[in-house]
Amino acid sequence: MAQATGAEGAAEFATAWQMIVEGTVSTQLIIGLLALFSLVTWALIVWKFVQFRRMHAQAQHFLVGVEQAARLEEAQVLLRSAPDSPFTRVFERGLTFFSELRPGALREATQSRGLTPAQLEVLRLVLEKEEGEERDELALGIQWLAIFATVSPLLGLLGTVLGVMNAFIGVAQSGNSNIGSVAPGIAEALVTTVAGLVVAIPAAMAYNYFVGRLNLFVGDLEGFSSEFIGSLAREGKI
Repeated sequence: MAQATGAEGAAEFATAWQMIVEGTVSTQLIIGLLALFSLVTWALIVWKFVQFRRMHAQAQHFLVGVEQAARLEEAQVLLRSAPDSPFTRVFERGLTFFSELRPGALREATQSRGLTPAQLEVLRLVLEKEEGEERDELALGIQWLAIFATVSPLLGLLGTVLGVMNAFIGVAQSGNSNIGSVAPGIAEALVTTVAGLVVAIPAAMAYNYFVGRLNLFVGDLEGFSSEFIGSLAREGKI
């Protein structure tokens, strides 16, 4: 039974491939374009999955060290040995800007003069800007998954419409309207719709998955920035 099922599947694939090879130029062009979309889609999926996974591991390593640090000075020492990640870059940017506003304040146990409300607001804006840059960098490529998920079914539908038109034009020219003469053209036309859905479904699933991961990342990064400002306040530096 399994061998029979496998043989049937191979026969169906061979038939579909034959329809593409012997099909019209429009069908071949659309199938070729969809094949390119599929390759780019899977390349993006692998790239973004590896990128998110690596970022998560790096962030967890740094955040655990920050939580164990009693003071910001200890966290600053940890920053030198921690692997580069969005969280380390935000933390470093915040420390650098605070040191520019209050030189030497990080080495003092307490600070007699804190930041003014305007300076504190500027510090928040600097952190938000860094968060935005990290979000934009991590979101790079995800928008293409949405584009492929939207365009691929439309390209497939276009190929089907063109194929059906060609099939009926052929029937009109030959004068033979039986099902045997119409069916091959309709089947060929439907191949592009199937190809479009094959490209669009994984692209749509991956897009929604990565957007969810990106939103979680942005929330964690914003929370980390708030904790950084809270640590400055707790240690009497603002």
